[in-house]
Amino acid sequence: MQVKLVRHTPEPEKTVAMSARLCYSPIGAAQLEEKISDEQAAALVRKLVSMGHFSTLEHVTFTFAIEGVSRVLTHQLVRHRIASYSQQSQRYVKEHNFEVIMPPSIAAKPEAKAEFEDLMQKLQDAYNKFTEMGIPAEDARYVLPNAAETKIVCTFNARSLLNFFSLRCCMRAQWEIRALAEKMLAECKRVAPVIFENAGPTCVSEGICREGAMSCGRLEAILKAKKAAEKN
Repeated sequence: MQVKLVRHTPEPEKTVAMSARLCYSPIGAAQLEEKISDEQAAALVRKLVSMGHFSTLEHVTFTFAIEGVSRVLTHQLVRHRIASYSQQSQRYVKEHNFEVIMPPSIAAKPEAKAEFEDLMQKLQDAYNKFTEMGIPAEDARYVLPNAAETKIVCTFNARSLLNFFSLRCCMRAQWEIRALAEKMLAECKRVAPVIFENAGPTCVSEGICREGAMSCGRLEAILKAKKAAEKN
């Protein structure tokens, strides 16, 4: 899996702070931006996030180039609606030698791995045979598996990303999209550390868990560590 942050709003935290200040200032946005220091921007962003005032986070965007993921993952990813997507087309890009993403649970069992690889080859052979018969790629692709590797570019605003991370960094999320979310979060923290400093599953971002009996136990570990730190 390759995840690269290819574009983002310049000085994202200053942009958020400037947008928030504009709501209560008689001067314009350009003048406000000149007056805000990095320290002031960081303090205001932390205050906005802690108060749940997320609308100004929508003014900053992050564009990711993602490769080496399965169609299983992208079917989940595009359910996040406040985002833009451009995915490699199986209609126009021929899949005569498609790569596959194998789940670790299958790769760990030799018998399952061999059967998986055999099935993928049969599907590849069927696809190639159909196209050789003159079947259009847009129809031959119906035999391609969810395991087929794909590439996608996606753009989120910061508010939507916080929601995405709260859901997909959770241990209850499916393993592949969780790995993607963790890589995306690392990229975001690199360029906007204040906005995303508490981003992650709700046990991290809000100190709560909504999974009930299916909780992974991470919240309990966080609270225990916090209590120990307070004692020290």
